Amino acid sequence: MNSKPHKRFPWIWYLLALLVIGAFAFAPIGSVMLCGAIANAYGCKVDEGSVHPCIINGHDYGELLYSLGVMGWFMLVTIPGGLVAFVSWLIFLILHRVAWRKRMSVGISPPIPPPPATA
Repeated sequence: MNSKPHKRFPWIWYLLALLVIGAFAFAPIGSVMLCGAIANAYGCKVDEGSVHPCIINGHDYGELLYSLGVMGWFMLVTIPGGLVAFVSWLIFLILHRVAWRKRMSVGISPPIPPPPATA
């Protein structure tokens, strides 16, 4: 039998990639939610038509709130892009997992050998 322990499938890298895809796809929603939360907390008016003044601690943040609110339109690009990235991620995960299971069932080591030990 093989005395080497079997390497585990690298799930952590796939989960990390999925988190990055989700963060990219839904980032504009976070921008709009932040804009809404700030505007509601300070009683400011925000819409996509024009910039309205919003005085917070003596500074006007109307332009910033307007920009945060309008960034929500990036959803038209990021959500479909995230969907394409997710489908690609899923296909790659399935293909990698199937190949990995075949290698492990036959007892073949992973394609990348471990680095040589230095003395």
